[in-house]
Amino acid sequence: MSTNEFQVTGMTCGHCEMSIREEVAEIPGVEDIQVSAQTGVLLVTGSDSVDDAQILAAVAEAGYSAVRKA
Repeated sequence: MSTNEFQVTGMTCGHCEMSIREEVAEIPGVEDIQVSAQTGVLLVTGSDSVDDAQILAAVAEAGYSAVRKA
């Protein structure tokens, strides 16, 4: 298992968080999702096979943009 942290822009409320959570949850191998509109942070925990590109694409599908935090 690994946890990746992303900075998401454009989130303003709980609905934003829910939209991102729903899209990221569809990625195979994702075990846990923590997202905060207040901080803009998205934490995704899952198997090592979860690719950053899949997470970024899911965030984009929800209507937001994100970058991986170093």
